[in-house]
Amino acid sequence: MNSMTQHHNPRIFDTAEVQDFLNTVSGFDKSAGSERGKQILHRLLSDIYRLIDDFDVSPEEFWQSVALLNALGKDSQFGLLAPGLGFDHYLDMRMDAADEARGLNGGTPRTIEGPLYVAGAPESQGEARMDDGTDTDAEVMWLTGQVRDTEGKPVAGARVEIWHADSKGNYSFFDPSQSEYNLRRTILTDDEGRYRVRSIIPSGYGCPPDSPTQQVLDLLGRHGQRPAHIHFFISAQGHRHLTTQINLAGDPYTYDDFAFATRDELVVEATRIEDDEAARQRGLEARFTELGAPFTEVVFDVELAATTESELQQRHKRPRALEDA
Repeated sequence: MNSMTQHHNPRIFDTAEVQDFLNTVSGFDKSAGSERGKQILHRLLSDIYRLIDDFDVSPEEFWQSVALLNALGKDSQFGLLAPGLGFDHYLDMRMDAADEARGLNGGTPRTIEGPLYVAGAPESQGEARMDDGTDTDAEVMWLTGQVRDTEGKPVAGARVEIWHADSKGNYSFFDPSQSEYNLRRTILTDDEGRYRVRSIIPSGYGCPPDSPTQQVLDLLGRHGQRPAHIHFFISAQGHRHLTTQINLAGDPYTYDDFAFATRDELVVEATRIEDDEAARQRGLEARFTELGAPFTEVVFDVELAATTESELQQRHKRPRALEDA
């Protein structure tokens, strides 16, 4: 017999006693509380109770799992584990399906936000410098793009919020060694819908090897690595808010991202500008002198879908660092 179906203890889930107990635990006999919350918790507890029955989970295994959950909470790693278990991507899939049902098609694809956004980054018109100049090991990046609607018309005044890691894979605010809002900026697009930033090429990163998140991934035989990537929030009145990120082509984890954020349309080539001729061919002569050689050019144009629904013009509500509830 397959060991997955062996049971040393009797199966009791379907008994009336257990079903009555689940109703009581879920508060069905109480008038107070949230009916929706009760229904959701009843479903969740039912699935877990059934799992314990089906896999003959021992008390030792159960309490080891509780200890792991405690460790995840203590280290604030649920936000890191969630994308690793596909929750973030699944929510994106549901939102994509909802857009399709509304007939809200077109536009640059969304992908996961991740847990490392920080509200309140400095805001500028058209152009900004994102790095503080202290990461001398990093290569300069010139990141540009144009925000257009689905008919190809430029969207002036769009808010382009950008954040990414440093050359060691760390993010400011969460990494106290970095200056405030390092590698975080908000740019309002110019009259042609364009934004331009000077920054540095970010590094990918991995879950800490001794972390509870990596402990779960080890159980699944999976790594916890992310490719080099850059996050975006892009919004404009009358258009659907876009949460997305680009992966830089050529990273070994571009198509093997533990967080399942990669989409083909969001893999962007980075072009190294090493000499005057290359700069001249791309119309970057002045930038070549200003930024120093070599530097890397990254171009990410964005297409926003139109919508009159005000709710869709805002990013969804979730706890974020320094953002008012």
